[in-house]
Amino acid sequence: MSVEDLHADAVATLGGWRPADRTQESLRQAYLGFLAAREDGCLRSCEPGHVTASALVLNATADATLLTLHPRVGRWLQLGGHCEPTDTTLAGAALREATEESGIRGLRVEPTPIHLDVHPITCSLGKPTRHFDVRYLVRAPVGARPTRSAESVDLQWWPLDSMPANVDDLFPMIEAALARLR
Repeated sequence: MSVEDLHADAVATLGGWRPADRTQESLRQAYLGFLAAREDGCLRSCEPGHVTASALVLNATADATLLTLHPRVGRWLQLGGHCEPTDTTLAGAALREATEESGIRGLRVEPTPIHLDVHPITCSLGKPTRHFDVRYLVRAPVGARPTRSAESVDLQWWPLDSMPANVDDLFPMIEAALARLR
């Protein structure tokens, strides 16, 4: 597999996805424009920005989400990160990241994105860039117990009706996931 395969999957995935609201549709079009201009758009080495994949991990009853206290950002976030050269699909990258960061085996990823978000960040390049984050719904098996990885300060389940402070930017993604489950 190759970087071209991941790029082709990103274009096909975003090309076929139809988000429910205009803001997400506008972002989807911007992502497709970015990917059309940048063959390296899924690689972290792409300085203007790069596609990342993240996972909103819900427990088996869909009433709690697994969040990580990110060491660099200092906030509770969904699991996820950069695509790797071995990734062939965005959904696969999101599942790999969720598995690595949670230690939970048996996670299941929905193949269609639930949400998009572009955010400025200084990541491993050491220079300001942007993450074009493609977010997926991932379901944990019954009784899943996470194990914190070295990529996290803390890792814990949060009831959806009792989330930590200052995670309001996660609510649109959570709402999109719950709408998918209905």
